[in-house]
Amino acid sequence: MSLTFCNIHFSQQPEKVVYISNTLRKSLKLSDKNKIQLRLGTYMVPAALKTINKTGNHLYLGSGVRNNIYVPKSGGVYVRNLEENEFQLGPLVGILSDGLTSSALQPFGSRTGFIKQLLREGNKKCYIFVFTPKDINWSQENVRGYFLNEAGQFTRKTVPLPDVIYNRLPSRKAETGGTMHQLRERFARKKIPFFNWSFFNKSDIYNLIENDNTVNRYVPESIMNPSTDKIKDMLDRHQFVYYKPSGGSLGKGIYRLTYLPKRGYFARYRKSTENVLLRFSNFNSLMRMLQSRHGKSLHGYVIQQGIRLIEIDNCPIDFRFHMHKNGSNQWVVVGVGAKKAGRGSVTTHLKNGGSLMTPEQALSRTFGSKSEEVLKHAKQVAIALAEAIEFHHQHLLGEIGFDLGIDQDEKIWMFEANAKPGRSIFNHPSLKDEGKASVEHILEHCLYLSKFRRRDIL
Repeated sequence: MSLTFCNIHFSQQPEKVVYISNTLRKSLKLSDKNKIQLRLGTYMVPAALKTINKTGNHLYLGSGVRNNIYVPKSGGVYVRNLEENEFQLGPLVGILSDGLTSSALQPFGSRTGFIKQLLREGNKKCYIFVFTPKDINWSQENVRGYFLNEAGQFTRKTVPLPDVIYNRLPSRKAETGGTMHQLRERFARKKIPFFNWSFFNKSDIYNLIENDNTVNRYVPESIMNPSTDKIKDMLDRHQFVYYKPSGGSLGKGIYRLTYLPKRGYFARYRKSTENVLLRFSNFNSLMRMLQSRHGKSLHGYVIQQGIRLIEIDNCPIDFRFHMHKNGSNQWVVVGVGAKKAGRGSVTTHLKNGGSLMTPEQALSRTFGSKSEEVLKHAKQVAIALAEAIEFHHQHLLGEIGFDLGIDQDEKIWMFEANAKPGRSIFNHPSLKDEGKASVEHILEHCLYLSKFRRRDIL
């Protein structure tokens, strides 16, 4: 397979003709060809091939060609040969989102900035757009997507079904239901790579790796839908536990439950914008409170062993490891942020009063000269966890956010794995470059999955 980066130009020629520069013809080994099949996404058009005396890699597409396969814009993209006279432009990358707003400047709400960053960087090497499930026309096998023009504004264009899809649906609600399941299955049947299939449930991740001896030692004891007796047993053995919804996010609905002999039982949780601490004289009173607040929804809860994490100013610290698959299909740690819990908070989430710092700042306070070694080991553990989850998971993964803890004995613990991690750690001034690298890794993995990356040089 030959793969070449070239410049696409639009010609006013109405016929189905492609003009090719001398340099590109030689690069693609087309010395004796006067006809080709040109493809974009799932569309293909036959075209006459004519040579022009021009240096550099250039293709001029007549309107009869570009209108047939819906080439969205001129500029630099890759061209690769599929068979002897069949060539493909691209890749055509689709970002799946939802939750459109009425704002022309922020059509994707708070995600608009990240989406624009992806499209801005992606425009340098591929055709990239964002779309919602409603934008797909299955009968015509095309999508009316949102492209970013040179002025930084969104513009709507129709293109074929893409070569690869990066799933950034914003919520669990947007992903549930038969319609979304059917959509994903239809892409799978068409053999269109679709990565980050869905949000993780905590219980699913724990179940995936509980019998994997390479990584299960990093997961605190965790039980799905624990009975009342099991909750009491966990408190007796561990002194404190976390009780959290399996499908939750952003720290919502999490309780820190503590048992102190002779003093009673304590429940700490977040209510609206405040941290709440309640004391109960006996275990049954604690359970009555939980059941009165949640009723049957407690059946979707996980109980997890509490871990004494390293602290700064008596506030626990955990770490967000932002993982990506790179252009070589390998897991790498792209960014690490240290999150310090707010006073009295159950979690380290920034919206609950937590603060963000670099891992070096956090670890040096506890481990001093050993902090670099501790961080290196934590990165190795994060990669091992990502590889294990991918091995046991049945769908394509390209991005994972881990919430990892480190205790005083330097042991690493995994509390959460997120299939669509938030990007708040990249707001830290010292992590801006990591935020840019994250975008680059997403795009490089799209090139890999769509086979628009030379694998012989990896």
